[in-house]
Amino acid sequence: MVANQIDTLLANYVAGVLPTPVRVLVESHLQLKPGNRAITDVLENMAGEALDDFEAEELSDRNALLKSVLSSSAPAVAAPRERQAGVFPPALRDYLGFDLDRVPWKTRLPGYRSHDLGEVDGLHVSLFSFRPNRVVPAHTHSGTELSLVLGGGFSDELGHYAAGDISIADAEVDHRPVADPGEPCIGFQVIEGPLKLTGPFVQRLRDLIG
Repeated sequence: MVANQIDTLLANYVAGVLPTPVRVLVESHLQLKPGNRAITDVLENMAGEALDDFEAEELSDRNALLKSVLSSSAPAVAAPRERQAGVFPPALRDYLGFDLDRVPWKTRLPGYRSHDLGEVDGLHVSLFSFRPNRVVPAHTHSGTELSLVLGGGFSDELGHYAAGDISIADAEVDHRPVADPGEPCIGFQVIEGPLKLTGPFVQRLRDLIG
């Protein structure tokens, strides 16, 4: 299911129909996970001049498509323009106007910091950072929550997410993310609608205290 959701997200990215913060999130994902650029390249070629009429569909055989693309000769491409090195991927750095060392973090909970970027296109946009092994209180969603891992990683009921991975959660998902040991988990998040805390009261209290 997650792979299909990512493929649909990539298809909508190629079609040019994503809101700005989601487009930045997907572009940053592609810069951190260039292997998935093969999917968007194929979709762009398929769309051609009919891109405006393109409707996103799930890919029927994702693995076969990737194998076909990766085994073909790479097309000639222009040399990318030189960019200043940084921690954040270029798309996110360009969108924010700063890199990790200049994020004005605010502590929200012990061991959990965020930087609120406000509402953009009706979506709540933020950066987050939580310490190694820190648990984020269990919650569900009134809309879709997209989280791109920029550094470190975390696990929840759906799986494990490392740098470059996108976590997709919605009203059907009730999860309790836990940061990996060793380094903070840093990410870029776009949320549609408020979150709702879940789980037993004692667990919620313990997770909030950290």
